[in-house]
Amino acid sequence: MEKVKDDTFASKVLGSGIAILPTENKIYAPADGIITSFHKSKHAIGITTFDNVEILIHVGIDTVKLGGQYFIGYVEVGDKVKMGDLLLEFDEENIKAEGYDITTPIVITNTSSFLDVIPLQVTTARKGDSIIKIL
Repeated sequence: MEKVKDDTFASKVLGSGIAILPTENKIYAPADGIITSFHKSKHAIGITTFDNVEILIHVGIDTVKLGGQYFIGYVEVGDKVKMGDLLLEFDEENIKAEGYDITTPIVITNTSSFLDVIPLQVTTARKGDSIIKIL
């Protein structure tokens, strides 16, 4: 997270987590839970797991400025999701062409509720792989 080119994420103001570079234009649910927020510009989505872990997935840096252009959402607030469910798609090529960084922070926003939030040292992750350990 410290390497993210956004002070809010890099300083962990929102919580601890990990930043990824998506390898496909899709974001999947990282755990079973309920969609608790979905920004109207579709760049950021919040999930609360059934174990009360609050996860924020934020596609790109400053992509809120796109106003939803290049994003397609497949869920709504209140929807129950299972790990691996498709949450949203985005057009990486056009987002980058507009000058935006596609780095995607995944933040545990209630980090203080746990002993530790540990980003796993993975170089490549696929749908269903663990990327964060929560103690």
